[in-house]
Amino acid sequence: MTSSKRLILLGAFVVLAALVVVTTVATHNVLTEPHPGHNDFMSRWEGARSFWRNGLNPYGDEASLNIQERIYGRASTDDEDPGYFAYPFYTVFLVWPVVYTTYAWASAIWMVALEVCLIAALILLLDLLRWQPKPWLLVVLLLWTLLNYYAGRGLILGQPGIIVYALQALALWALAKNREWLAGSALALSTIKPQMGFLLVPLLLLWSARVQRWPFVGAFVGTWGGLMLLSFALEPTWFGDWIEQVQRYPSYTEIGAPVWDVTQHYLGLGVVGEWTVNLALYALMLWAWYGVLVRQQHERLVWTVVLTLTITHMSAVRTATPHYVVFTIPLLFYLRWLAQRRRGHLWIMVILLVLLVLPWAHFLVTVEGEFEHPTLYLPVPFTLLPLLWFTRQQWWDKPFFSLPTPAEVREGSYAAQSSTR
Repeated sequence: MTSSKRLILLGAFVVLAALVVVTTVATHNVLTEPHPGHNDFMSRWEGARSFWRNGLNPYGDEASLNIQERIYGRASTDDEDPGYFAYPFYTVFLVWPVVYTTYAWASAIWMVALEVCLIAALILLLDLLRWQPKPWLLVVLLLWTLLNYYAGRGLILGQPGIIVYALQALALWALAKNREWLAGSALALSTIKPQMGFLLVPLLLLWSARVQRWPFVGAFVGTWGGLMLLSFALEPTWFGDWIEQVQRYPSYTEIGAPVWDVTQHYLGLGVVGEWTVNLALYALMLWAWYGVLVRQQHERLVWTVVLTLTITHMSAVRTATPHYVVFTIPLLFYLRWLAQRRRGHLWIMVILLVLLVLPWAHFLVTVEGEFEHPTLYLPVPFTLLPLLWFTRQQWWDKPFFSLPTPAEVREGSYAAQSSTR
């Protein structure tokens, strides 16, 4: 790298760092200091603060009371969300850097970090798709990725799911770029919200073992194993305590995953109806896994990953609309395809505008007090699932990116494919 390029990179880094600092200060002064909130972050922050600063078990009664007093100014009542920590213990390592400051500054730093995650994930996915949109369209995409309902609500709540989405995007990008250790470590860190990746993680691990991408498997096992060992060393009872809080979750949440919403909330089909649909979805997913893992139809892997993520958020015990930022991955695939068509940019603008306005309008028309209406959970996954099925050949025949096997890397065939797509 020449000295001029180093200076340009250094200058860009300084400008970006200054922008982050200015944005953080502005967020604190305008939003988090006068209007405290970010309740999804609050429970994690106070639980981690109680551990690091007071030596309390983040799942214990004292830490839970600290959380409730932060949220309500008192202990929660039976009909209120108790705000339990409810995340794997190693989440305290993620929150640790901001537990030694005030909550207003901590939530400002956290909010800006989430914004950085959204922007970074978009840039990684655009690079993964080998798509260089025109500058004006790139600006539109950057604004959309921060302002659309699912990202916007996640920023308002301080939802850690945005970090999980960024880590999953990083894992896919690093796998495609043959950066095994980075990919495995990112995927392991993404398990701070297991319900967002409980199907994706085994798929990628099984595929990597099948094609002998052992450094990826080793990085995941090493990172995740290290987090687990350190967690048990610091809080030996954490796993049982965490499971107990997770089991309490349905008692104070009214909305389940989309399949639950349809089968139980609206149709009244009960647990049998819910699991009939879930099993049908899992059968479809396992058929896709069979093609990739057993028949070695590696060209179907990316489609299978997106299908798996879709079924994950349709069938998990509990999901949240901010988790839907992960559907940016298939959205960019389809926008990339449209960009190659006549008047494609016009259609891209129309789609982005519709996807920006309709969910916010849906929320504003249906909001009940402080709570989203259950119908907000339905349009995206129930639209994407049939779309994935009917466009599967497009994903299989002419994918904009794929995850190379070691043989493809050694033979140079993956690099050749990348330059011609």
